[in-house]
Amino acid sequence: MTAAETRTDGALAGVGLLDRERIVARPGFNRWLVPPAALAIHLCIGMAYGFSVFWLPLSKSLGITASTACPDLTLASALFTTTCDWRVADLGWIYTLFFVLLGSSAAIWGGWLERAGPRKAGVVSACCWCGGIILAAIGVITHQLWLMWLGAGVIGGIGLGLGYISPVSTLIKWFPDRRGMATGMAIMGFGGGAMIGAPLANLLMNTFKTDSSVGVWQTFIVMAVIYFVFMMGGAFGYRIPPAGWRPEGWTPPAAKSTMITTKHVHLRDAHRTKQFWLIWAVLCLNVSAGIGVIGMASPMLQEIFAGSLIGLPDVGFAQLDAGQKASIATIAAGFAGLLSLFNIGGRFFWASLSDKIGRKNTYYCFFVLGIVLYALAPTFAGMGNKALFVLAFGIILSMYGGGFATIPAYLADIFGTQFVGAIHGRLLTAWATAGIVGPVVVNYIREAQIAAGVAPGPTLYTGTMYILAGMLALGLIANALIRPLSDKWFMSDDEVAALQAKSAAVNAGPTGSFGIGTGGLDAKAMLAWAVVGIPLLWGVWVTLRATLALFG
Repeated sequence: MTAAETRTDGALAGVGLLDRERIVARPGFNRWLVPPAALAIHLCIGMAYGFSVFWLPLSKSLGITASTACPDLTLASALFTTTCDWRVADLGWIYTLFFVLLGSSAAIWGGWLERAGPRKAGVVSACCWCGGIILAAIGVITHQLWLMWLGAGVIGGIGLGLGYISPVSTLIKWFPDRRGMATGMAIMGFGGGAMIGAPLANLLMNTFKTDSSVGVWQTFIVMAVIYFVFMMGGAFGYRIPPAGWRPEGWTPPAAKSTMITTKHVHLRDAHRTKQFWLIWAVLCLNVSAGIGVIGMASPMLQEIFAGSLIGLPDVGFAQLDAGQKASIATIAAGFAGLLSLFNIGGRFFWASLSDKIGRKNTYYCFFVLGIVLYALAPTFAGMGNKALFVLAFGIILSMYGGGFATIPAYLADIFGTQFVGAIHGRLLTAWATAGIVGPVVVNYIREAQIAAGVAPGPTLYTGTMYILAGMLALGLIANALIRPLSDKWFMSDDEVAALQAKSAAVNAGPTGSFGIGTGGLDAKAMLAWAVVGIPLLWGVWVTLRATLALFG
């Protein structure tokens, strides 16, 4: 029996279709098939960013043309009412549940994912995300908000967490030579999901809209079916390399940086190190600053530039009539779409750059550039320079996305690859925290400014920009404090071999490619990339078309 057969073949009696042992790659498998499988899942769950497209239609689900408002409606009564239309604020809790449950479920089940493998995690993610949307559709039909919260928010949020982390450790193991690029390719999809899902949802709602329905529940069902097909395809496309595998012709380079380890830290020990919490702070502070801007991008542009967006530079926001406000709202939507493009592009660009300059230096770029740009944003706003203002926030959002894509490789550098998926899952509690901190900081400072008599305009957000710059300064300090781990935290070679034995036919042996991972972008790989690339390009085209109004 050859070395390749020894390491990739073996008796599969009693091994289930979803089990980790079933998906160990065999000779002839092309590693470039794994990133599209990850993208197929991330592009679907990334619609979480675009769910706000449903809020206004759902706020008129009973009245159809206008909301059936109830003045005495409270949040508690909104959960069970069948006679009053929901308020946007009541629906917005689903968005909060998405990211709280994403971080929580990733932390809770990250260890299980490492044992069960990415295929099983991907299937469970598809069932939770799509099943949650179906349950939300039932909530719309019966007009029960609590069902929507439970379905889309809770069950769907669990699907988000499992789907988000399902490819992380797998891609890092397949691309040890390009860790940042590999995770950037997959996590790019999460940022791009809304670019596909939001216009698709609008198209479907307009198709299903009738005199008695706003078309949301039908859209939920159709999108859930589409997403289920794509996500299951992605889950069954996952493969893991056998123990000892490395790319053809590649050998681990001599250590050029003490920040990259070749050893492994056990999941039980990772959170006991100060490095884990420093990286947690780095991610939390970077995301808090960015996510606050994402949530306020549209009103921020409208209130700062007001009439100048439609050729009336001397007209402030308060002086605009309803028609003019509607016009600048459309332009601001283009701004939000443009930020989405920067968010997506940044995930791939910065993560790939981190392979060249190192993860720590990449985060230095995020924090130093971010501090400068946030500090200059009020100046750009005061100058009335739209181009510089938009460019500044485009770069900021590229670093927001880049932070997500770079963090798995940062963890692999510090803690090794054996448990990186599970460690990444626990670290995503930083995202859940940032999802609350960022919007609260931006929204409440704005409300405080308005209460103090500050009129909508450039000065309304000046204090916010400086506070966000201060948050990034704290992140800069945390990043500077990250050091290599002490040897006491790493597992012994025997411990690592014992953990890897279940997915390997032998406990130790030769290393090499074993005929696996070769092929590059061959016909099969190009077809797989086309399946996810064509919808993504469509979303980019739709977004760019809407963005033209910003500078048109």
